[in-house]
Amino acid sequence: KLKAFLTKRRDAFGEDARSFGLPAPRGLCLIGVQGCGKSLSAKAVARFYRLPLLRFDVGRVFAGIVGRSEENVRIALQLAESIAPCVLWIDELEKSLSGAASSHVSDAGTTARVISTITTWLQERTEQGVYVVATANDISRLPPELLRKGRFDEIFYVDLPARAEREDILAIH
Repeated sequence: KLKAFLTKRRDAFGEDARSFGLPAPRGLCLIGVQGCGKSLSAKAVARFYRLPLLRFDVGRVFAGIVGRSEENVRIALQLAESIAPCVLWIDELEKSLSGAASSHVSDAGTTARVISTITTWLQERTEQGVYVVATANDISRLPPELLRKGRFDEIFYVDLPARAEREDILAIH
């Protein structure tokens, strides 16, 4: 299903699509248990579209100086926009952005402001060509505003491979 989804949108990145009036693809979110291939799928998306892959490690943007974390997010997103077209891979989204509910108590609201910066960018970005692939293990730990309609084109559940799929994988290796 993921490959069919990507194939349908392959030409949506080009100038012809923009001049025709098609909206730029926004990206997708891959949810599933650990070890099911979400990260590998994110890498495969970049390879499939023949675009550079940027890994956005949200955990590394947090800094001790007030306001610096949000600035680090903005710098990272501006870098992705300057490299576009590209795939921006945000790995293990819920681990980096969980804790927003206690953010006002534990970190003076930094996590909440970082989430706000990312969600605003996801929703309002006008830059053509930054295709976001976010991965997460536990959807229940994600702030609901991250999964709101318009942030991603689609959300996919990636399950562990079935027996026949595991046999195919083992045959390859």
